[in-house]
Amino acid sequence: MTDLSTRWLGLNLRSPLVVGASPLTDDLGALKACVDAGAGAVVMHSLFEEQLVAEQMAAHRFIDSRINMDAEARSFFPESEVFEMGSGSYIKRLEQLQSALDVPVIASLNGISPGGWIQHAGELESAGASAIELNLYDLATDPADTAATLEQRQLEVVRSVAEQVSIPVSVKLSPYYSALPAFVAGVEAAGARGLVLFNRFYQPDMDLDELALSRDVVLSSSAELPLRLHGVAMLFGRTGLEMAVSGGVHRGDDAAKAILSGATAVQVVSALLAEGPEALARITEEMKSRLSAMGYDSLAEARGVLSLENAPNAQTWERLNYARLLHGWQ
Repeated sequence: MTDLSTRWLGLNLRSPLVVGASPLTDDLGALKACVDAGAGAVVMHSLFEEQLVAEQMAAHRFIDSRINMDAEARSFFPESEVFEMGSGSYIKRLEQLQSALDVPVIASLNGISPGGWIQHAGELESAGASAIELNLYDLATDPADTAATLEQRQLEVVRSVAEQVSIPVSVKLSPYYSALPAFVAGVEAAGARGLVLFNRFYQPDMDLDELALSRDVVLSSSAELPLRLHGVAMLFGRTGLEMAVSGGVHRGDDAAKAILSGATAVQVVSALLAEGPEALARITEEMKSRLSAMGYDSLAEARGVLSLENAPNAQTWERLNYARLLHGWQ
């Protein structure tokens, strides 16, 4: 059978299957079951820039509102550690998971602008995070915000976080960059060690009866996987960053395709939310059986076999494939 051990972000993993960022972070029993089922690592849910900044500002406003209440007020100035500055409960959870799980635990930060919130990356490292996943969930809604300014802002965030820590930083991207390889080169130059492809953007529906947004969470399906496979296959051999696929992995064949495209790790969330930890055991066995049947003794042998690195001219191949698809449809 195929050896599933791999190396992602400099971390030795017994399996490429990783529990992605999700509400499962709050369920220690479920995470233990996922690890028992073969998970190679766990990614915590995100700490949001807005959450950290808002809580910090609330504490400062509380202090400022009382600092000059009377002549003796300064002698009663509260100690800053009395206030929860946003990451305290998250750090406690991180320490708990690190103690309870025998696989790497990766913390997650979600932000779009450089600022004081980035200092929390160092706190996460000190608390024992094996790595940090930086989620760049950034939508351009201002007509004055060009692609160039948005990308530059994001690269500055990557650089700022990477400079704060010595542990690896992986960047979770959206699929909507006009020149993904060029932006990824910038991410690598900014100090990142890995990529996660791709973020699933929140897509609200409309409730016509209530004339309001419907904020129901829709789980992924395997139909979303090809977009990820294409991104990884395009980047394999063109970046030094280790890549993980996230979104659309529900079967062993999905995970095998991700590896063959060039991924080092495969994140699973929706399948776990729908089926529970047993889904991870099923995917593991299905992936192992598929790769073994194909004759691969290790993931290293299979990785990138179906990437665009094997196309003599990737751009020409892309356009020819597109034309064949359209002309061959019936």
